[in-house]
Amino acid sequence: MAGRCVRLSRRDGDALMTSLMLPVMLMLVFVYFFGGAIDTGTQYVNYVVPGILVLCAAFGAAGTAVRVSEDMKSGIIDRFRSLDIGGTSVLAGHVAASTLRNLFATGLVLGVGLLIGFRPSASATGWLAAAGILLVFLVALSWLSAAVGLLARTPEAASGFTFVMMFLPYPSSAFVRIDTMPTWLHGFADHQPVTPLIESLRGLLHDQPVGTAPWTALAWCGGILAVSVVLSGLLFSARTR
Repeated sequence: MAGRCVRLSRRDGDALMTSLMLPVMLMLVFVYFFGGAIDTGTQYVNYVVPGILVLCAAFGAAGTAVRVSEDMKSGIIDRFRSLDIGGTSVLAGHVAASTLRNLFATGLVLGVGLLIGFRPSASATGWLAAAGILLVFLVALSWLSAAVGLLARTPEAASGFTFVMMFLPYPSSAFVRIDTMPTWLHGFADHQPVTPLIESLRGLLHDQPVGTAPWTALAWCGGILAVSVVLSGLLFSARTR
């Protein structure tokens, strides 16, 4: 199932190119267009790249919703069920392919960031911890996207989740410090899942203290993953009765 989903991604060249190039273009826009006007207390490219990595992961993982919805609409699920292939295998294949695809996209964004001046100072342990947290986020969000794909009745409706996940990093510490935002926005920006994730990546990659941010990020990811796996199972059973 994972191999099938990877092949489908390869054949959909437009969507694959968008998922690879959009985060890179956003990073270039923020660094070169807005970076000179934004004061973060450090070189802006070093501040923004961790946020772009999360944006890349969120955008790519959210695309799983569209692919699951397309499977449900096309009738291929009925053929799989006639071959005694369970829903868990189908959904896990989408999640595995999404994770592989988005790890590649994240690596591309990181490579471009290094080319334009991103200079992390993390130790090997810091790199491994950052990669592990980002991987858990990718898996959790891919399962959530699978649940959304089962809930949506059409691929067009499922595509709306992509825009929601693209927006979520903006009211966080991804691009500017939260204390520069309006006061009424601080509560949401401080207590949403993306903020501790970005703070963890930023601290780990720059070898700075991270406090409890990694544990908070992992708690969010664990909660999202648990709810999404259970919800996906229930929705798949309801859709295929």
